[in-house]
Amino acid sequence: MAEVRILGHTRIYQEQGRFGGWPANHGIWSWGDEILVGFSGAYFQAKGSDRHQMDSARPEVPFQARSRDGGRTWSIERPASLLPPEQDGAAVRPLNQPMDLQSSGFAMTIRFADNHKGPSRLWFSTNKGATWNGAYEFPPLGLPGIAARTDYIVLGKREAIVWLTAAKSNGREGRPFCARTTDGGVSWQLASMIGEEPAGFSIMPSTLHLGPKEFLTQVRVKGGNENWLEQYRSRDAAKTWTDEGRVADTGGMSGNPPHLIRLKDGRLCLTYGYRSKPYSIRAKLSSDKGKTWTPEITLREDGAAWDLGYVRSAQRPDGKVVSIYYFNDGPHSERFIAATTWDPGKP
Repeated sequence: MAEVRILGHTRIYQEQGRFGGWPANHGIWSWGDEILVGFSGAYFQAKGSDRHQMDSARPEVPFQARSRDGGRTWSIERPASLLPPEQDGAAVRPLNQPMDLQSSGFAMTIRFADNHKGPSRLWFSTNKGATWNGAYEFPPLGLPGIAARTDYIVLGKREAIVWLTAAKSNGREGRPFCARTTDGGVSWQLASMIGEEPAGFSIMPSTLHLGPKEFLTQVRVKGGNENWLEQYRSRDAAKTWTDEGRVADTGGMSGNPPHLIRLKDGRLCLTYGYRSKPYSIRAKLSSDKGKTWTPEITLREDGAAWDLGYVRSAQRPDGKVVSIYYFNDGPHSERFIAATTWDPGKP
């Protein structure tokens, strides 16, 4: 296995009275050494050790963190244009003019309101997230409900596929699927469901485009007392999927979502949180397009409680990886946003 080196940890956002959380619900974008990641600025409230330490009666305000130097330093942004209508943002409306999905500085985020049944809304930016256009309706596509997190692949100026989570037929959380647009987001069509409907849940896909018609996705699964990452592959342009089995254990407390990126040397990189002792942030690498994965790589294991993770990662031009997540230093303390910079070594 390649020699992996941990280069350091950085606290990006920590504020008294706030719960910084869940980057995976928002998204990450990068342009060279410029990295933008979204997260929630919820309100802190001490609760039982099996609960999120947040005031669920108050809103999760959309925050962003931006670095222009490859994750060495960060600035915190609170763009008013990302506020949902429930927080005095613009009213939700249809998208009538197509997005240019390949425009310079393009970014898109799709997020759910309320709960695992949605509704879900779309925002997009053409200036690297300085301002956002939205909120726009994301159609229900005939599904019982859609709980969207940001996972998309642009295929052309007007064509993209998004990977989202649908409510199950009984209305409970959840089952992954993908949808396609060929007109810049004015309309969306259901492309395929991924896997059978689970007894527990199968949610929060993270996806890579590996070839003209080949896609690889991983999802967060809860089944009984176990939590893990399951991998699926499509070789027919996301029309059908083959279940390739478990890739990683994500610990207790309903586990953690995956994040997949493709490194410049062609390897795949998976990052995720682990919610049992030792509470940690972990990674795996693959040199064969996800057919096999290395043993787990521990990026850090100094968490004080299970409430952590939701990792999003980006690779810098120099090859180093910056992995961003929420973390804690006490079971009843404010959660903060942190980053680990690490060298994945050579294949």
